[in-house]
Amino acid sequence: MLDMNLHNDLKRSGAMCPKGAMCPKGAMCPKGAMCLKGAMCPKGAMCPKGANMRASLSGLNVRSEGKPHVRQAAGLCMLQASAIGYTFPLKWTLASGLPSMSDSDAFISGRHETVAVRIGSVTLGSEYPVVVQAMTDTPTADVTATVAQTETLVRAGSEMVRLTVNDREAAAAVPRIHEQLLSRNISVPLIGDFHYNGHKLLAEYPECAKALDKYRVNPGNVGRGKARDPHFTQFIELACRHRKPVRIGVNWGSLDPVLLTELMDENAKRDTPRDAVEVQCEAMIESALRSAEMAEEIGLPHDAIVLSCKVSRVPLLVQVYTELAKRCNYPLHLGLTEAGMGTRAIVSSSAALAILLRRGIGDTIRVSLTPEPGHDRTGEVRVACDLLQSMDLRHFMPAVTACPGCGRTSSDYFQRLAQNIERYIEGEMPVWKRQYPGVENLSVAVMGCVVNGPGESRQADIGISLPGSNERPSAPVYIDGERVKTLSGENIAENFQEMLLAYIKQRFTQDAARQRIL
Repeated sequence: MLDMNLHNDLKRSGAMCPKGAMCPKGAMCPKGAMCLKGAMCPKGAMCPKGANMRASLSGLNVRSEGKPHVRQAAGLCMLQASAIGYTFPLKWTLASGLPSMSDSDAFISGRHETVAVRIGSVTLGSEYPVVVQAMTDTPTADVTATVAQTETLVRAGSEMVRLTVNDREAAAAVPRIHEQLLSRNISVPLIGDFHYNGHKLLAEYPECAKALDKYRVNPGNVGRGKARDPHFTQFIELACRHRKPVRIGVNWGSLDPVLLTELMDENAKRDTPRDAVEVQCEAMIESALRSAEMAEEIGLPHDAIVLSCKVSRVPLLVQVYTELAKRCNYPLHLGLTEAGMGTRAIVSSSAALAILLRRGIGDTIRVSLTPEPGHDRTGEVRVACDLLQSMDLRHFMPAVTACPGCGRTSSDYFQRLAQNIERYIEGEMPVWKRQYPGVENLSVAVMGCVVNGPGESRQADIGISLPGSNERPSAPVYIDGERVKTLSGENIAENFQEMLLAYIKQRFTQDAARQRIL
């Protein structure tokens, strides 16, 4: 990892861009990326993807020695900081932009290469950020309830929303849901979830077919026996007619029985038969790939297909998607199906998705949580956003670092301050996103004692180290690694909040102005 003395020298020299700074071509530098202020990327290239970059600022030169391709997993860059006397090779990693000295240290080796699929206003694919999506649980025929829940999910961070379209009433309601959302200035892509009768509903309700931005079909539920292929063909033909992409979503609990029997029979004839679970995993992959091949033969474009193969067990999900990624370049929708409720469900989904995302696999994610009774459905969205942010793949909200507390922390003051700061940020984010572009990349530290407080506060954009047990009743505040002020008295929380807002206004207004100039 990068030596901290070097890190600080780079920061003081101006060689290191502000976290979240925008490159001239619109590419967002990830938190901590060694991308220069004003660094010129080739048109359309994303900074953290190892594309060729050439820039010079304050004596710092960057050139890529990797392949000049925006999807190159990790181009070897040479950083020559002549102004401060450093010359060394860096690995430019895809997701986080964090420099490291070897492949083993790299956080992510590269995104699995997938084609771009346009879904309404959102694009999936390896050249684009991983997209968060969610699903409503209201009866779709209840337009008012579905619109309200969709809006809530979008406000929480969902970038696509899936609706159940299971009967005629639901299909008839979809256009009205779409219209009401637009009247509220919500243009989120809507995905229709079809099982068994999708071919009939799309044919009978063309306005529903038009209002949806993507269709989801389960090959195991599209028809049985001789009826399967005609029903699937009709479904795909309707998608072609309305120029809509399709997710072919295979599920562990509804595998095509004919295909599964075929593979089981083949396995029984092997000299060394595989485990039945392995055959089921292979059947899922085969179901997805054969259905995609058939869809293309019918006329659906290659870049209008998304695949998923969901199971409810973490190791199997990792196994299935890792193998699926080897065999295709369709965008992949990740999700642990029927994850359950509470902490266990969150841990299971996060464990599975984190492993796959670390391998560069996955273009959109959904965290399938069963809400607690009386709670809304936004929990799954928050978990998905937090997962991507914790891995430095996306940034949705300023990150607040707080220590867990120990015997040195004589009160819960720092915990309450951290909670208040988080709530303050959440409340202000709708306004800040418009006024201060890039503010979602901000890092804030609220620490409880002298052990790690000053160090963590220096690492954040702005941080405060509160006094612990038997420490002086003062709280140093650090901005951009420098101690700028010491707060004391009864109004530490209010004073720090004022400093936080002033820092945001100063930094992100300047960043926005710089981008207008560039």
